[in-house]
Amino acid sequence: QVQLVESGGGLVRAGGSLRLSCAASGRDFSSAAKAWFRQVPGKEREFVAAISSSGRNTFYADSVKGRFSISRDNAKDTHYLQIEDLKPEDTAVYYCAVLRSYAQRDIVVQWGQGTQVTVSA
Repeated sequence: QVQLVESGGGLVRAGGSLRLSCAASGRDFSSAAKAWFRQVPGKEREFVAAISSSGRNTFYADSVKGRFSISRDNAKDTHYLQIEDLKPEDTAVYYCAVLRSYAQRDIVVQWGQGTQVTVSA
């Protein structure tokens, strides 16, 4: 069974930090571009960050630049999202994803199950 298994979400106070992880299993995605998205109830899922297969290139939504950092470990087929200076508006379900390509950030070939991040004021 192909899965992306997320971990690291939780409840944190504003100003705190979190590191989300997404580990692939059942299929080798170590050479694929990867990403993170988030979704608030009642709103569409939105793109957060993407990373190229090598890890040399990253791209961020304007709303998270400077506070979010995406990285990957291809040996573990895992990618990460480091979030600093969390704000209440960062509260959402965060989904990891495998992309068709780094250039096609809107085409997802595999989704994670989602992990809740809640930021208290």
